[in-house]
Amino acid sequence: MIIKSKPLPYFLLKFAAGLLGIYFKLFYNKMVIREIPVKRDHSYLLMCNHFSFLDGFLAFYLCHKVLMKEHGMKRLYIMSIKKQMEKNPWLRYIGSFSVDPGKLSIEESLNYAAEILAEPGNLLLFYPQAKLESSHIRHIKFEEGIAHIIPKIKGNTQLIWSSNLIEYFESTRPSVYFHMKDCGTNHAFDFDSLKETVNLHHRAAIESHFRYTTEPDQ
Repeated sequence: MIIKSKPLPYFLLKFAAGLLGIYFKLFYNKMVIREIPVKRDHSYLLMCNHFSFLDGFLAFYLCHKVLMKEHGMKRLYIMSIKKQMEKNPWLRYIGSFSVDPGKLSIEESLNYAAEILAEPGNLLLFYPQAKLESSHIRHIKFEEGIAHIIPKIKGNTQLIWSSNLIEYFESTRPSVYFHMKDCGTNHAFDFDSLKETVNLHHRAAIESHFRYTTEPDQ
């Protein structure tokens, strides 16, 4: 059995996002978002690279600055490993629901994710890699879960990718760069095309940070 979420009401979501923005202004040198147009009357599947403990907070900041600003997103959901939710019960109250890879309940989790995305205004935060890796790897390996979720969605869902990268350059404090990519909707979904689109975008995002170096083709 999965642990279902109890997402924050919209006004608390906005309040929490505002507090997080104040903290990030103190911690980071700058936060640069390369935005995309947000489709109205859709739900949103936000996919990001998974490289740190702060990933969820960074994605929440991105949602606040882009998707909530456009009055598209109203509720936030996050697919989280069941063991983490059992250790941290509070996660369900910020929108997390459980997935238990390798167990029979995984089908229930995937169906629940599709149900969430059937309602306009809902946003599901998803990490296709399903594990932590460096933000500067050149290839994002997608696990199969997303290929089972998207065909089950009944409704209109915008598929969004963001390559989130951290750099220091001349500052003693890190800067975060959010490279967003509109990957279409669930109605035109093709798993292989999505993987190719994301990986071309991710590599281009990394290379856009190179100032004086040209890497040879591998």
